[in-house]
Amino acid sequence: MDQLRAIRIFVRVIDEGSFAGAARSLDLAPAVVTRLVAELEEHLGSRLLNRTTRRLALTDIGESYLERARRILAELDEAEALVSSATAEPRGHLRVLLPPAVAVHQLAKHLSRFHERHPLVTLELHSPGPVDTVDEAYDITIVTSKHPLDGDFVARRLARTEVIMCASPEYLDKRGRPQNPRDLAHHDALLPPMSDLQRGISLTRVSDGEVINLAPHKPVLSASHIDTNYSAALHGLGIAGLPSFLAEDALMEQALERVLPEWQLYHFTIWAALPTRKYMPARTRAFLDFLLEIFGGEDRDPWLAAAGCETSLVRERFSAD
Repeated sequence: MDQLRAIRIFVRVIDEGSFAGAARSLDLAPAVVTRLVAELEEHLGSRLLNRTTRRLALTDIGESYLERARRILAELDEAEALVSSATAEPRGHLRVLLPPAVAVHQLAKHLSRFHERHPLVTLELHSPGPVDTVDEAYDITIVTSKHPLDGDFVARRLARTEVIMCASPEYLDKRGRPQNPRDLAHHDALLPPMSDLQRGISLTRVSDGEVINLAPHKPVLSASHIDTNYSAALHGLGIAGLPSFLAEDALMEQALERVLPEWQLYHFTIWAALPTRKYMPARTRAFLDFLLEIFGGEDRDPWLAAAGCETSLVRERFSAD
């Protein structure tokens, strides 16, 4: 038995939550994955996993073994990075966890350029839903947060994105363009369920710092998938609250129009975070540098700037008070 290979497969089974998922991610037959984990258990003389028809669960000794196995694999990766960082071309497999909207509306359109530069690096993107914390099972986690990240990891700011109100020109031609936040009560809203916007909103006028608080407004559409709200807004259903990185292309193509552009809702920061390691693999460094290049790495919103509807910097003075 190749013990190191078996350990890597065991860890991947846990990360993927199933033997079948590990087999798909490793491009192996499920029978091979099952056999190697069984051989590892036989070699150790102890059961690591309890298997049922519905789920896998670590045994007590399996949890302890997993923790140490991760440390071993991390040390091996660091040793490999130490040897290769000075001379080797970035190569190997990179696992990235990120929100679906970031993957679809921003990262995907740049990946061909990354592949041209680093053809020996393969990417595995996981986008199960919102990401607000770092997952050490991945080489890089792209996190969105209203607050600075704090933990035992390395985090680099990629950009700031504002949540803005927008609607299609056709909808606004028919229903009118709000001139004041209170006008929103007469419009149809598209909001994610349980979002800050559904609990009521606070808007700040950037020119003079005036704040208007609005009571909760029942949306005409509430969708947990933000792209559903985005698509509905494009097709004239109502006014949506969308992050600027998602709305950028539609704003530039004038398929969406920013509503009340002189009023600020809120913003959050997009971070790239990775486990704290002394030596970073060349492939991870290459991808992190690429992320900083395409997002800008600054505490500003590059998408509103690109679309020509950037919120005035006067906002900074009032938001800091």
